Amino acid sequence: MADITPAELRQRQQAGETPLLIDVRETWEHEEGRIPGAQNIPLNSLPEKLDDLDEWKNQEIIVHCKGGGRSASAKAFLTQQGFTNVRNLLGGYQAYTAEGK
Repeated sequence: MADITPAELRQRQQAGETPLLIDVRETWEHEEGRIPGAQNIPLNSLPEKLDDLDEWKNQEIIVHCKGGGRSASAKAFLTQQGFTNVRNLLGGYQAYTAEGK
């Protein structure tokens, strides 16, 4: 599945769409600022949270981090675990917040 731009995510949020949005940054980073609706699952905690995400295996999941690196790893990991529709937020939280200014 193709990755998603901050502009596309904002448009979808404004249209009332609510895909599963996972912030793979550390908890302290998430607490400092977050994308509305994002659920915080730090990258190193993702393996132990797989059962919680099982119902999303064939549904859209958007992962993000600060700049896109950790979320690219999260996308690869989830895809390896059989998730079929994982998208990375290009540029991460930094690009999303810059887009909104």
